[in-house]
Amino acid sequence: MPDSQKPDLNKPTTNKSTGDYQSLVRDNYRRLSKALPNFKPRREQNYLVAEMSKVLSGRYDAGRRILVAEAGTGIGKSLAYLQAGIPWARMQQKKLVISTATLALQEQLIEKDLPLFHPHCKPSFKFALAKGRARYCCARRLSDLRAGAAQTQMFDPGSFEQVLSDNHLLAHPPLTESQQNQLAKMWQAYSDGSWAGDKDSWPTPIETALWQQIQAERHSCQPMLGHQSCPFHKARAELEQADVIVVNHALLLADLSMGGGIVLPEPEQCLYILDEAHHIASVARDQGSARLALRQLRRSLEQFNKWHGKLNDLLGSDGQGAIAKLQHGLAQLIPSLNELYRQLVSALQRRDLTPDDQGCLRFTTGDLPCGLDEPLTRLKEDSQIFCRALGPISSQLAEQLKINPSQSAAIEAALAMISLQLLQAEQLRDGSALLLKPTLEKQTPPARWLELDAKDKQEVVLCVTPLAVGHLLEQWCWSRASAVIMVSATLTALNDFGYFRRSVGLRADDGSHYLRLNSPFDYQGSRLIIPHLACEPSSEQFDALLAEQIPLWLTDQSASLVLFSSYRQMNQAATALRAQGHSILVQGEASRQALLHLHREKCDGKQSSVLFGTGSFAEGLDLPGHYLTNLIITKLPFAVPTSPVEEAMAEWITQSGGNAFMQLALPEASRKLIQACGRLLRSETDEGRIVLLDKRLVSKRYGSALLQALPPFTILKE
Repeated sequence: MPDSQKPDLNKPTTNKSTGDYQSLVRDNYRRLSKALPNFKPRREQNYLVAEMSKVLSGRYDAGRRILVAEAGTGIGKSLAYLQAGIPWARMQQKKLVISTATLALQEQLIEKDLPLFHPHCKPSFKFALAKGRARYCCARRLSDLRAGAAQTQMFDPGSFEQVLSDNHLLAHPPLTESQQNQLAKMWQAYSDGSWAGDKDSWPTPIETALWQQIQAERHSCQPMLGHQSCPFHKARAELEQADVIVVNHALLLADLSMGGGIVLPEPEQCLYILDEAHHIASVARDQGSARLALRQLRRSLEQFNKWHGKLNDLLGSDGQGAIAKLQHGLAQLIPSLNELYRQLVSALQRRDLTPDDQGCLRFTTGDLPCGLDEPLTRLKEDSQIFCRALGPISSQLAEQLKINPSQSAAIEAALAMISLQLLQAEQLRDGSALLLKPTLEKQTPPARWLELDAKDKQEVVLCVTPLAVGHLLEQWCWSRASAVIMVSATLTALNDFGYFRRSVGLRADDGSHYLRLNSPFDYQGSRLIIPHLACEPSSEQFDALLAEQIPLWLTDQSASLVLFSSYRQMNQAATALRAQGHSILVQGEASRQALLHLHREKCDGKQSSVLFGTGSFAEGLDLPGHYLTNLIITKLPFAVPTSPVEEAMAEWITQSGGNAFMQLALPEASRKLIQACGRLLRSETDEGRIVLLDKRLVSKRYGSALLQALPPFTILKE
């Protein structure tokens, strides 16, 4: 369809097209409900579909089609947004991009929900999973390693491969017989087409150290090298044919931070559905962060400086001008980096800078100490000059690849090396710019800090993270996307959307629509018990109290999960309970998958089973029915503001006249507590109890607010 005939999403949808869309949604639902055995209509799910449809049709605001929907466990969010989203995206000739925070939900969508809906949906659609480059093998590296080429370490001293080896420290130990056999099987499966070359679809685990030697990387796997047939590029080509793309938040935001349209379609061509949306702000913060390991970056540049003269042999006289600019750029950048490193080391030696016991020093109020502004400004400018010098070299090498195919191996290695140097130069440029970014009045400053590397005692790392990312999300996505639907079981904190709205840059009056639907589960049929306890978690006696209380609440229970706020406390309690004769499955003592498998086996075998876990077990853990009937939460999930980011955020709120506890710590604790309690009931027939071993729920004024924000369990105070 020509662009002039495509619908303009900034204009209200016509009544006719709205009617057609609504008819499609109803017809798809009718076909789906008739085809599924034992289908039961869900009132909340149908209401969610209806509200999504209204937002997409522009019924609330045709210029800002954004929905924030908190939908409790059991509503069926994924099937709801597929019913509402796919017909609209297909009618508007847009791509539907579904982004999740966890691999488990991606697998559920690709393996269950989308195949379930596909036969009953009109218009029909194709779907695909988008993964990061590192999830795919590089066919050339796989072939080389299988043949032993990457293991020899016998590079020509004048080769570019040696530079790459020095930069990447590729001194891997010899392959074991088992690894060699696995490589042979992988190569055979890839060659005969039975394996697509992605890590996740290989039937057996692949050791991390082995995978790192064959994974695709940005600097060594590019279309200009003629590697379009490699697994990564084949997967990217398949994405162009897909109508529905499933992706994780990190890959989505990485693409958006670069302007969009790099890996995924441009935002203007997308309807985004952001599931598990409560993670969006933290992932965006990670994307906007920078870490400059100064000594490592300096070594890389110095190594490159020794070998870049070999480019003369490949580019000849035509490349002399570009090489001269490259030499000039290096001659400026290396001294700038040296000066910054020297200045920091001197300040550390004089104790003008004094890191804590973990080797971390946050720059309070975000200001740079010890006159770092001047060397960082030079570093930013010289990094930019070096970036500009690398571009023409890359273009000329690509031309030489066409002209001199006999030198393809050397040219490919040189291109990979240039790409690596460009990546590092961009890190220096962008990191320096963010460290230097001035903070305007009423703007939130970034968190800036210094770290000393625990392994390399001479390494100094400068770190910077934006605290407020809402303006970035508005710039990257909200103002550009065709439509955005954000869903999660936990988007409110203390019964209000305000905390989430501020974190992602939405305003109460910007046209975004909000919806909150409670879970259909029978929460009142389950108990939430708050025992009478002798002390609060801040007491020195609290560890001993846990060792005494936890066994009491495990008595006569068949399937228990005990959640801790720290590994230290968990391991200490595990030691104490094992000394009392208890059998416990403890997080970290085996893989998550292995622990859950053993837990389910014990439950199926009518044996009592106890799982110990920390915060990561409080979210995304699915143990329905008889696999979990007794949930013990040892402590309210208040984050201890010890990380530089948390400290900086609390500092900024306080300096702005706010209350960091009420505005930051309490809402976040409320959200995490709801997530943790959500582990108990996973289906409509589930029941059990929650025991909260934190007397602050009754002794502190904020305790009642935390309880009121929870689902309506039957609360017992004992």
